[in-house]
Amino acid sequence: NLLQRWNVPIKLQMSRQVASSGVPGGKGDSSVFVLIVGLSTLGAGAYLFPSLLFHCLSSPTVLQCHHLRCPSRSLTSSGVPGKAGSNLLLYLIVGGTVTGTGAYVYRTLRENKERFTSRIAKITTRSQENESSPSALGARPEVPSHVPFLLIGGGTAAFAAARSIRARDPGARVLIVSEDPALPYMRPPLSKELWFSDDPNVTETLRFKQWNGKERSIYFQPPSFYVPVRDLPFVENGGVAVLCGKKVVHMDVRGNIVKLNDGTQISYDKCLIATGGSPRNLPAIERAGKDVQQRLTLFRKIEDFKNLEKISREVKSITIIGGGFLGSELACALGRRARARGLEVIQLFPENGNMGKVLPEYLSNWTTEKVRREGVNVMPNAVVKSVSVCGNRLMIKLKDGRKVETDHIVAAVGLEPNVELAKSAGLEVDSDFGGFRVNAELQARSNIWVAGDAACFYDIKLGRRRVEHHDHAVVSGRLAGENMTGAAKPYWHQSMFWSDLGPNVGYEAIGLVDSSLPTVGVFAKATAKDTPKSATEQSGTGIRSESETEAEASEVHISPSFSPTPQVPKQGEDYGKGVIFYLRDKVVVGIVLWNIFNRMPIARKVSTGLVC
Repeated sequence: NLLQRWNVPIKLQMSRQVASSGVPGGKGDSSVFVLIVGLSTLGAGAYLFPSLLFHCLSSPTVLQCHHLRCPSRSLTSSGVPGKAGSNLLLYLIVGGTVTGTGAYVYRTLRENKERFTSRIAKITTRSQENESSPSALGARPEVPSHVPFLLIGGGTAAFAAARSIRARDPGARVLIVSEDPALPYMRPPLSKELWFSDDPNVTETLRFKQWNGKERSIYFQPPSFYVPVRDLPFVENGGVAVLCGKKVVHMDVRGNIVKLNDGTQISYDKCLIATGGSPRNLPAIERAGKDVQQRLTLFRKIEDFKNLEKISREVKSITIIGGGFLGSELACALGRRARARGLEVIQLFPENGNMGKVLPEYLSNWTTEKVRREGVNVMPNAVVKSVSVCGNRLMIKLKDGRKVETDHIVAAVGLEPNVELAKSAGLEVDSDFGGFRVNAELQARSNIWVAGDAACFYDIKLGRRRVEHHDHAVVSGRLAGENMTGAAKPYWHQSMFWSDLGPNVGYEAIGLVDSSLPTVGVFAKATAKDTPKSATEQSGTGIRSESETEAEASEVHISPSFSPTPQVPKQGEDYGKGVIFYLRDKVVVGIVLWNIFNRMPIARKVSTGLVC
């Protein structure tokens, strides 16, 4: 009551929180803290008690009590605050408290710093040990459950798209799911340069010398270029990973999820379908038994090249069915081995001559004679009726009654686009040309694009088309990759294609090239520079479309002396070099450059605006 009467707000109560072990520094530090607070409180009490006692005894009410006597002078002289004696005591108490508190704070901060440094070191060491330990690597799934960019197919179009995506978005994470066990590679050398290699280990190295003498690998990039599939979500700057030997069997376009043949599911933000195509087979061969199927090659992949190269060293006779690009290229390649190894090479097809569906009749006949000079037994107008096993050989019966005996068959009769995903994905397949129907930006859905052989696109000049050539795969894949990163560009490009019948004869073409269309041909005598070998020496690359599609027509110059007088082609002439124009409604819709190279940019401009 006495303290309340004088309105002295002194509350000597220590909360439970102050004395708890939650104060930094542990239990020992808490004891020190409590001791300092206690000493400070006692000091403050010792300071205040004399003053309070002095005021108490000076009160009239208290003085009336006879039991209390006035304190001595020495006591009363030290109780008033502000005097010299009391100030000295106050300074000592406050100084001691501040010194003790400072020592406590310094010790606590120092110990906390040491403890923090030790903790960080332990975490860092443990993290490094976990990352390098097999158990940590095993914690990462073999296949990521989600990827921003999913590319279905591991061919040229998919690789071109991946490179384009990374060019526009350097931090992009791209996953290629490929049914092929090999990393992305270029297909043209499989039927061209690889067969002319002098390296006995070419089937293992898959390296070849181009016509210009430079050596290169069939693969677009070495394995070090790609990111391991399991590390793709964790690498700092993204990258491209290839999941080989896996096939997408189901596609949920609403949920943005695909399912692999092993049951693995992957979600995506944006997806490219670049499934390419599969080699067609003949019905007559499909009806034959397993014995015939075991002696059949449907040429498409690296393994097909390896197997056929090995077979060509072991058998005595190989028959190639098909007179188009692939069939004629393989016939010339194998024909060169016929003379050295005693191998019989037969080529049969229903047309009148080699490349009869592409070249005008007179040039197709000339090409047939060229193939024959390479050591190939060419049999035009041949339609296969049946195939069977007769003894240790295959017996091919033709509809006109002719019979052909052989040891092995290579079917090169076209390509069937792989559109199996259309059913589960609900995507439209073109009934006339096959392939997924896409818009001008190569889109099948808002976040799904299609490129390469499997894309059926609308050409503003030639109508809806589907193209099965390397250059189209490169350009359409590149454009799809750009559009997947927001470019929104239409497909205006007129793709080109080329074929080489060895190092001395070749041609390049653009647009709609069909022998059923009327043509106009202009020819001149060829020189030593008018060969595929010379062309690659000038361009520096054997895959000519890689340079041609990047060039501009203004950069190419034709000599003024090249002005031959148009003449009607005659049978048996040696067509050294020339240009063939394909017309539809008196408009040029296609051009073939026969032994004329590095002029494709000009041909592209001509094909888009010339009316005859």
